[in-house]
Amino acid sequence: MTKALHVSYTPMMGYDAAWDLQKSIVKSIDLGEQQDTLLLLQHPPTYTIGSQRHPEHLLLSKEELEEKGIGLFEIDRGGDITYHGPGQLVGYPLLVLEGEGLDLHAYLRNLEQVIINYLKHYGIEAGRKPEYTGVWVGDLKVCAIGVKFNKCRSRRAFVTSHGFAFNIKAGIGQQGFAGIIPCGIQEYGVTSLEDCTGRTFSVEQVAEEIVPFFAEVFKFEAVPGSIPGPAR
Repeated sequence: MTKALHVSYTPMMGYDAAWDLQKSIVKSIDLGEQQDTLLLLQHPPTYTIGSQRHPEHLLLSKEELEEKGIGLFEIDRGGDITYHGPGQLVGYPLLVLEGEGLDLHAYLRNLEQVIINYLKHYGIEAGRKPEYTGVWVGDLKVCAIGVKFNKCRSRRAFVTSHGFAFNIKAGIGQQGFAGIIPCGIQEYGVTSLEDCTGRTFSVEQVAEEIVPFFAEVFKFEAVPGSIPGPAR
């Protein structure tokens, strides 16, 4: 039986608000009050540092961050430092993993597969690098992935949070990524959907187009909706 997936897109949401929203929805899903959810959105310029905690991979001072208007958050997902900003589609799947689906490694590979399948639709051959999480076109990363598995309180299961950051607009590698060593990887750069295809895309277009690919990989029936309110 195919499960329903609540899907929403928000053109712009501050990182702190989105983080709070994720935690609220995770709690509601854990309590059985809300169905699996996929939040699709954009963030204002933001750096996030994951659990690996390598502050040396941030190349800007506090003063430079303020001057450029870039936020900085130390967060609870796995991974190193990355950039979020306009022109990038961020996806936060908030899904229950239990039973046969309780395979954390497979979950990460499935997230990558969604992006790989989407790029293939536009004739782009993308893949993985065994030593790194994410999606690559040659030696350039087009999508970063970092997740958290939240242990359920009353059953043997996890609810996922955080997710993927898919670069859409051309030139994004010369913007916020220039101020960091993305994911701590010095030898490779980043690219975007527009850079790979030579075509123009809106982030909203990609958000709409990617949902069927996500639903196919994760065996969901997507139900469009609005951003849900906080858990009560």
